[in-house]
Amino acid sequence: MAEDLNQQEPTAEEKAKFEQDVLKAAEDAMKMEAEANKADAAGADAQADAAEQPAEAAADANAAAEQPAEQESTESAEEVLKAELAAANDRNLRLMAEFDNFRRRSAKEQLELIETANGKLLEKLSEVQDNFERAFASENKAKDLEAFEKGMQMIYNQFAKILTDAGLEQIDPTGAEFDPNCHEALMQQPSETVPEGHVVTVFQKGYKLKNKILKTAKVIVSSGK
Repeated sequence: MAEDLNQQEPTAEEKAKFEQDVLKAAEDAMKMEAEANKADAAGADAQADAAEQPAEAAADANAAAEQPAEQESTESAEEVLKAELAAANDRNLRLMAEFDNFRRRSAKEQLELIETANGKLLEKLSEVQDNFERAFASENKAKDLEAFEKGMQMIYNQFAKILTDAGLEQIDPTGAEFDPNCHEALMQQPSETVPEGHVVTVFQKGYKLKNKILKTAKVIVSSGK
């Protein structure tokens, strides 16, 4: 009788309670495992952060060390550029001063050269003036007009030679084709011998120095027959 009582099957309530206990135990085990996994992950993250922090700190330290070096390099380059700019400005000022002195010296030398050339020309022309004064002096007045004319011709030749030696050249375009660059037309007139557009008469001769026109010749131009 006692053995039958011991082997009696559990009731439905006991089975339900047992199943609840098993489920609760399983849930508790799963929660514990999840918490353990979280703890492990947190530890791994902490270790990773701890490993990264020294590297970041080293990088920051290197960057901090490089910044002064870069700043010093930039300041050094700026100083070099400032020194080069100052040297260039100094050379520029010196060149401008030298050029100004050269310009003044050249202008002075050119003026002295012109004055010297004019002085020599005037010295020769003064001899012509002296000859005129002697010719017109009362004691040298010739009663013979032919002798007087001969004397005037000699003075004129002297004067013309001085001008020619100085480079002065007369422009006498009689019979030449009219050139507005060298001639000034006063009027036109018909001509039996001179072709149309050519100079019939030179009213006043022109002059040029070397290749430069000093004074155009005043002429009368043929209009043809």
